[in-house]
Amino acid sequence: MPLNQNTLKDIITDPNKADIMVNQADELGKKLKNIGLATNQIRALFGEVRQIDAQWKIDQQRANARRRLILLKPKLRYRARRERGQAVKELVDVLEPALDIVIQEKDEDKQEIFFHHFLDFFEAILAYHKSYGGN
Repeated sequence: MPLNQNTLKDIITDPNKADIMVNQADELGKKLKNIGLATNQIRALFGEVRQIDAQWKIDQQRANARRRLILLKPKLRYRARRERGQAVKELVDVLEPALDIVIQEKDEDKQEIFFHHFLDFFEAILAYHKSYGGN
């Protein structure tokens, strides 16, 4: 289920590719619903991303936000391993390389933009998952 690296890079780095993000999120949300992803399986991870977002908006907290963003990677892997079934692993297999694109960006302003694109993508996947009847 991992996305093509170029497509993923477009989703995270190119503000003009929102249409691609929406289409990919739609496909992923539907697939994740069909393979049994439950919202509660990823609620903690999405909550963590939202907390990072809140920290990022406070100038004095940006360094902490970046650190938490890096530490999100092992949390994703742990959640994928801990949950039964393939659904969480399938989601993590998409989110982890997207997260790498954000983390590897050295320009702080671009990194912040890329993080928000990552957040938009994650949120869109969850929205489509719910729209297809995911619980």
